[in-house]
Amino acid sequence: MSTHMEQAPAKPLTFRRYKDGDDKPLAWQQEIFDADHTHKCPTYIQSTPPCQGSCPSGEDIRGYLNIARGVEKPPAGVPWQEYAWRRLTEANPLPSVMGRVCPAPCESGCNRNQVEDFVGINSVEHFLGEWAIEKQLAFPKPGTQTGKTVAVIGGGPAGLSAAYQLAKKGHAVTIFDERPELGGMMRYGIPGFRTPRAVLDAEIQRILDLGVQTRMNCRIGTDITLESIKADFDAVFLGLGAQSGRPLPVEGSDAPNVVTATAFLKAFNDGRLQHVGKRVVVVGGGDTSIDVATVARRLGHIDQIHESDRPENAIAGYAAHDAASLSRRQGAEVTLTSIFDIEKMQASKNEVEHALAEGIAVRGGMAPVAVIRDAGGRATALRIARCEAKMIGGRLDVKVIPGTEEDVEADLIVSAIGQAVDFTGLETLNNGKGGITSDKNYQVQGQPGLFVGGDVVRPHLLTTAIGHGAIAAEGIDRHLRGEALDKRPKIDVHGFDLMRKMVEKGLKVTQIDEPTWGTDSSSGAIHNYDNRSDRYVIPHTELFLGHFNYTPRNRRKIVTLSAEEALSNFEERLLPLLEAQAQAEAKRCMSCGQCFECDNCVVYCPQTAVFKVPKAKSTTGRYVDTDYTKCIGCHICKDVCPTGYIQMGLGE
Repeated sequence: MSTHMEQAPAKPLTFRRYKDGDDKPLAWQQEIFDADHTHKCPTYIQSTPPCQGSCPSGEDIRGYLNIARGVEKPPAGVPWQEYAWRRLTEANPLPSVMGRVCPAPCESGCNRNQVEDFVGINSVEHFLGEWAIEKQLAFPKPGTQTGKTVAVIGGGPAGLSAAYQLAKKGHAVTIFDERPELGGMMRYGIPGFRTPRAVLDAEIQRILDLGVQTRMNCRIGTDITLESIKADFDAVFLGLGAQSGRPLPVEGSDAPNVVTATAFLKAFNDGRLQHVGKRVVVVGGGDTSIDVATVARRLGHIDQIHESDRPENAIAGYAAHDAASLSRRQGAEVTLTSIFDIEKMQASKNEVEHALAEGIAVRGGMAPVAVIRDAGGRATALRIARCEAKMIGGRLDVKVIPGTEEDVEADLIVSAIGQAVDFTGLETLNNGKGGITSDKNYQVQGQPGLFVGGDVVRPHLLTTAIGHGAIAAEGIDRHLRGEALDKRPKIDVHGFDLMRKMVEKGLKVTQIDEPTWGTDSSSGAIHNYDNRSDRYVIPHTELFLGHFNYTPRNRRKIVTLSAEEALSNFEERLLPLLEAQAQAEAKRCMSCGQCFECDNCVVYCPQTAVFKVPKAKSTTGRYVDTDYTKCIGCHICKDVCPTGYIQMGLGE
């Protein structure tokens, strides 16, 4: 005989999709008829597209592409090119330069790669930058001055970006730079056939026209102390850059004709380096090493070499002999070695292809082992060996394969393996790792009012330095106003601003406070709208990719030179798109995370619940609305939304 305790009846669960006993499916006919509705209704979610999420300067890429394609309309009387350029330059004041030399991580992140090929974002940026220079567009000056002063140390991309953002906010800015001209690595590192000096000068002058002052040929730490600057200014931004090259970490690298890439490129851009030896070996694998190799290929060598003409002497600061420019030149044999295989090199693929076309030998998977020197101490060859290079726990692990050594003859060896910061006179700022430690607002730890950005924080891209400068400028502005520095958003980008569109249209604006559920009855947002741009990057899986047809990319014309044509050719190789091409390329943008007014949701809604907003009330981002009394939650609108702007929610 068995006994059991009587159990209390189970408390029924709430919010259940199935009831007790629903363990068998209904007839398939009934299942189909019951599948046309859910407890959810459409919401309108603005997200960050992966191009913006991948852009270190946080440009509103989707915004200016939507302007170029005609989805977002400019205010009356403003050409679309100007409106797009102004949207772009809210984040980046140097679009014509960046449109040429930025390796465009935005394009690697572009969701269009899932369809056929990325959108040529860099080429549209290039077009807009050129249009603005041609039309002599200027930045608007601030209406009032704050009376606060800021010193910007370093006139490279980080310093120029910070100065631009601070001047727009009404602060008095002075840039200190140790060089005779502004631009940093854009001028003294990248050769002129990649950044034409007239373009660089025009974009820098536009920043100076905001009232930014300069003190050139003035090095902080030697010509003037940081303490005196901190005493004279209300805040300081350190954009020191990393303009010292890293020497090769091998025996014999102290030979006089073994030089760093930064020294080589500075000597060339200063006009001192007129030729290189017959055989040049460059060690690197990034864009800087490609710049060195292509410059060396163009310079070539001369038949009659005087002692004063030796390239290492020109690089060290001696004037090259007149014979250098007069003698008959021949193409230098240039070899580029990298510890990574060619396809894994950090340099952009376009630049690698140019180098190969120009006759530069690229040796991937090779590590430098030693510099071979003659009796006089000059390098005659670089000994290299096959290697395996891997990233382990964020650190580079290079294993040389014994028995694979070989010597590559060289008259000049250039180390392009990285850069270092010159802390002479500023040793107290060095964090022991060759940089300066800062918080998320780029304020130096323990030093309020002292901010930092660019390669001195972390050597990276020019566009990274521009992003650092902009974020630091916001922190400086808050510091000068006596406000606490807020926590930066998880995704730090310049996003689409629905309020701005409403103001431009003359609509009444009411503030939308998070969370934004229930905004269907608010004049701040027609529909149930939520801006998640500060925390959510929308993946391709949220898009309806079937909407997009195969459309080939509109490519810029690139002048590819042969080995013979490259010699002494310092003309620009990259030509901008034509206007129609730029617009056509912008139309390839899938506007991820933002409505681009395709009408799919209106056309396909079986309940006519989704409808167009009346023209008098509509703006970009407020194109469609939902009648929730008609909506049955069938989620067809979400399924056919190409951009992922429509998500299902509200019933959760």
